[in-house]
Amino acid sequence: MRGKKILVTIIALALLLACLVALRLRRDQPVGPSVSETSRLIGGPAFEVQVEMPAFNSGRAPWEIPGVIFGYDRGPRFGQASPGAKVGKIAPDHIELSADDGWDLFIETDGQGRLAQGTHVAFPVKLGGRPLKFDCRPADLTVGYLHTTARAGSDELEGSFQLEVAICKNAVSGKTAAWPYQPLKVRGNFAGLKKR
Repeated sequence: MRGKKILVTIIALALLLACLVALRLRRDQPVGPSVSETSRLIGGPAFEVQVEMPAFNSGRAPWEIPGVIFGYDRGPRFGQASPGAKVGKIAPDHIELSADDGWDLFIETDGQGRLAQGTHVAFPVKLGGRPLKFDCRPADLTVGYLHTTARAGSDELEGSFQLEVAICKNAVSGKTAAWPYQPLKVRGNFAGLKKR
């Protein structure tokens, strides 16, 4: 009897470890299919933004955790096909993207490649089953990047970005939130965005 309990415990721990390794490997994968290819196919701007919320200690309901571990729910995201998606000011050191459902991304770098003070991302999220909107900023402006390259023979930019946000306000009430419990990674790729 005791031997069966030990065997069941070992199997459960091995499965948990396998799930955690799969989650870690999945996070290191690109956000989605090549936005460069999408931009060429649709003949216009393409972008994808992903807020990566941890499986545990993120305010998720317990029944949502398996979806995170197995890759079905990676966190809030939006792209050029989202309702009301808009491209704002675009420059080698500046990118603005938004959508109707509460998304607002603003990334700016200083002359030395570090994120600038105004950098923030606003996004909708469900916490504990409640729909909320947060406007978040990086706690450390040295953690993150915005990489851009110009397409040959055009005024279009393509590139990628990553930042960690940790200081969030409720976008409706304006009150500082006691969430997230740890910094959230925001990643994205873009292509075919015209400088303006």
